[in-house]
Amino acid sequence: MQNETISPLRGRLTAVQGTALYVGAVLGTGVIGLPALAAEVAGPASLLAWIGLVVLSAPLAAAFAALGARHPDAGGVSTYARLAFGERTAAVVGWCFYLAIPPGATAAALFGGSYVAAAVGGGTVTTAVTGGALMATVTVINMAGLRMTGRLQSVLFGLLVTLLTAAVVLSLPHAKAENLEPFAPHGWTAVGPAAVLLVFSFAGWEAITHMAGEFRDPARDLPRATAFAVVIVGVLYLAVAFAVIAVLGGGAARSDAPLGDLMARGLGGGARPLAALAAVLLTLGTMNAYYASAAKLGAALGRDGVLPRWFAHGSLAGETPRRSLGFISALAMLALLAVTVTGVGARPVVLLSTGSFVAVYAIGVAAAIRLLPRRSAGRAAAWAALAAVALLLALSGVYLVWPLLVTVAALLSLRLNRERRRPAAHPDADAVPVRMSSPARHQRVEP
Repeated sequence: MQNETISPLRGRLTAVQGTALYVGAVLGTGVIGLPALAAEVAGPASLLAWIGLVVLSAPLAAAFAALGARHPDAGGVSTYARLAFGERTAAVVGWCFYLAIPPGATAAALFGGSYVAAAVGGGTVTTAVTGGALMATVTVINMAGLRMTGRLQSVLFGLLVTLLTAAVVLSLPHAKAENLEPFAPHGWTAVGPAAVLLVFSFAGWEAITHMAGEFRDPARDLPRATAFAVVIVGVLYLAVAFAVIAVLGGGAARSDAPLGDLMARGLGGGARPLAALAAVLLTLGTMNAYYASAAKLGAALGRDGVLPRWFAHGSLAGETPRRSLGFISALAMLALLAVTVTGVGARPVVLLSTGSFVAVYAIGVAAAIRLLPRRSAGRAAAWAALAAVALLLALSGVYLVWPLLVTVAALLSLRLNRERRRPAAHPDADAVPVRMSSPARHQRVEP
């Protein structure tokens, strides 16, 4: 298989910045909100779901890193699906990921906003206003370009690791063994639904593949960033999840700001503003990484005719996809408004995003098995991840309806875009999509 998607244009991201983006995309807001939601579903047994998903992360991340290193392109999983299975599958996976970002960003904004509300008061109004401000901030940051995004993420990365480590270390002396009993108050079968809910926490291993072409040396830096991120994320997730249950006990399931409660146990009630700061930083990191990768994906989908041609601006390495970014930001704002008005809370939007991410994972690992060389470590990792992803698909249940609806919309859009292009007798550059995969795209004509 030829490495046909590599662009000769060099990116700017280093392995350190890539690690920071990965940690921000995966660690993100799941660590401040989902330990409590998972404890509500399965009690202390939710720790088994956390462990299972940490184990799943290693082969899943390795498979996507191998694909990104071999085929660095803004289309990410959509590009891999096109190379492995054709244009229709690429359209489906591209739309599923792209339209998972607005509900996912809404959930992230609600988690971050709830911590600010817990610290300063104001309830739903404070939560919604904070969420909108976070969305606007991340949009402005990404409008400034990927160099700004990478530098900011590196700063956030250091602050987040420090704050989370402090919360766990300072609260663990207050842990009680009796808080782990009964271990499975809702039965062992509750671990499965808790795991599906927690997929949102681990979504992100596929996100950075959309920016693989932005690395200085994708083949070297992307696997390094992935390996470092898997270790950091796994350790921090398990430490925080254990501390939330062992320290807070039954109160964990009733907490809107479990990380704030941990800090309050270790430092006193005055630590809640610090927890709110940590939540805001985590939310910024997550949304920053996802907005950057989704914006690049939207531009690539426009370039390939999966979305209207208008989206294609910014698909080349080093360019800023402002049109795609503006569109995804507007959808996220609308989703936040809808959730605030209806009062449904974060859980439905978490599960909507989860259904889409699981579908993306399924197609992504299948593409890895098809594209990566036999006997390679990446292909072996893809096989290891495939069984676990199949189980997550089975557990997702009704929330797979959303990616099914998105699939129908993607195929209709692809067909309409083809019909619009067909009548052109003398197509110009704007009427015919030019794929990044064409080497001629980057060749200069010498005088």
